[in-house]
Amino acid sequence: MDLKSLIRDIPDFPKPGILFRDITTLLNHPEGMRYTMDALVQLCIEANLKPDHVVGMESRGFIFGPTLAYNLNAGFVPVRKPGKLPAAVHTVEYELEYGTDTLEIHQDAVGSGDKILIVDDLIATGGTAKATAELLTKIGCEIIGFIFIVELLDLKGRDRLPDAPVLSLIQY
Repeated sequence: MDLKSLIRDIPDFPKPGILFRDITTLLNHPEGMRYTMDALVQLCIEANLKPDHVVGMESRGFIFGPTLAYNLNAGFVPVRKPGKLPAAVHTVEYELEYGTDTLEIHQDAVGSGDKILIVDDLIATGGTAKATAELLTKIGCEIIGFIFIVELLDLKGRDRLPDAPVLSLIQY
């Protein structure tokens, strides 16, 4: 299936000069969504990735993470923006193009030695995925891989990530 044909390009969003790859059109396509989920699972199986937990970043990692975790017989753990999780959290602050941002995970969600697969819809510069990996590594987890629907190759986000397999379905 040609997944690129199901992804809408939005020029000048969220600011001039940016070409936004909108996956909402893919999500709205039943066969495309099924194909995407099946392909993600297959990529993980082929790479022999056997996580204890799939960790998805807010918010689109929440769309793909639970189904991926279910199919890989793993738990799903959300990583969220500050103030969204009700129990005690571990926190990481990271640099953005203009300023900083913060991510949080429940302190009891994962443990030292847990094998983690990080999932998100898209990797651009890799900042959010890198910060998530740093947060989990501080806890003592082992990052066994990253998986994305879309990878923007020119931005070289995978080069910022720790040494683990980086998988993506679609590359631009």
